[in-house]
Amino acid sequence: MHALVAFFDSEADEKVRALQHRVGGKFKFPPHLTYALASTIGPKVRKELREDLERLWMPDLYLHTLSTFSTSENVLMLAAVVDTELLAVHSAIHDVLAGKVKNPSAYYLPGSWVPHCTLVHDVDDEAMKAAFAAVFPVEPIRAKVREVSIVDTQTGEVDVLKKASTAPR
Repeated sequence: MHALVAFFDSEADEKVRALQHRVGGKFKFPPHLTYALASTIGPKVRKELREDLERLWMPDLYLHTLSTFSTSENVLMLAAVVDTELLAVHSAIHDVLAGKVKNPSAYYLPGSWVPHCTLVHDVDDEAMKAAFAAVFPVEPIRAKVREVSIVDTQTGEVDVLKKASTAPR
């Protein structure tokens, strides 16, 4: 699977990792917010994304709401505050991806997307309750986007599409 993600600045990264550690979350990749997920995001689409991202300002993310969702696995997350800037970036990304990627995940499409950073996943109900109690209440985290990348979740390869230094501030 290929995920299009935003990695956070070092301060936000450390804060999220501390929360993940408190709840027993173990992850292959640094804390991040996922904009899109598909079985394949190919080279042509990546080129288009790089060009489009150069024109976009990546807004800071406010990881504010401790929450859960349960689909096939329990997830404890910090949901991001949804504002017009975040939705505009998400929409622009999906405009590029539309019809050009294989098997896009419906969870990340506009109208279905819940922007979040996972703290722990795939735990039973009792572990979920304990994890929530271990970090509640949580202080909001302001996360600056360090980079936007495509992550291959199987190989671990990270393809950087945009560094924060290229974003106008």
